[in-house]
Amino acid sequence: MSIITENSIIKEVLKTTSFASKDVMLDLKDLKKVYPTPKGDYVVLENLNLQIKKEEFVTIIGHSGCGKTTMLSMIAGLNSISGGNISVLGKHIKGPGPDRGVIFQSPSLMPWMTSLQNVLLGVNQVFPHASKAQRNDIAKYYLQKVGLEDAFHKKASELSQGMQQRVGIARAFAIKPKVLLLDEPFGMLDSLTRGELQDILIEIWNKEKITAVMITHDVDEAIFLADRVVMMTSGPKAKIGDVLDINFKRPRTRKSVLEHDDYYAYRKHLIDFLEH
Repeated sequence: MSIITENSIIKEVLKTTSFASKDVMLDLKDLKKVYPTPKGDYVVLENLNLQIKKEEFVTIIGHSGCGKTTMLSMIAGLNSISGGNISVLGKHIKGPGPDRGVIFQSPSLMPWMTSLQNVLLGVNQVFPHASKAQRNDIAKYYLQKVGLEDAFHKKASELSQGMQQRVGIARAFAIKPKVLLLDEPFGMLDSLTRGELQDILIEIWNKEKITAVMITHDVDEAIFLADRVVMMTSGPKAKIGDVLDINFKRPRTRKSVLEHDDYYAYRKHLIDFLEH
């Protein structure tokens, strides 16, 4: 093999694994998470490295117990870092912050508050200098985006699980985060509602172009939403096992994805990884 060819291959490999620092929104370097136990340290994550670009949508899959949620909660600043570091736009994180919005599997709303009041909780904190009318407009805008224009004044306890998750999506986008973190947000929903909310999520994301990191167990969901699917090895000492680029044009429709020549090859790649 000629040197030119070798160099071009090396460049290609580097291009797929490392980005120029100006393009990186979220950088996980040598990340480690250890929980002390009576029998000694339990290492959940070790030597985990991942760079996520600005405006990129990354989905993360792996077996239960591989540390996906632990990693996401560390990025959110809700779980301490045992080793390595996490940075957003080059700044190391030190706990939770409005630069990272989180959508959990359970939306964790205040049940006695209305949809609007739940979204305003974050908006009021992040935009304290805006007028009350401006903050209301922001909250209402995102509630409309998720299809809840008729439920502004309904209490969270009166909403279905799917509608509550819509409020959770509106709340996360409304604080205008730099990074959106999603921990299996549709995992507890029926397949019809799940599909509707995937469409709503990706429609808002296409407009807002916020860097997004989403955990999912669903291979089809991972492919439909992502620019890259990150596969994690099984724990303990989980790390990044493989990364799959999803080269479907955006905006996407479910039909165009399912009919794409590469769809089943992508699907097989992910299932083969999970079955090892």
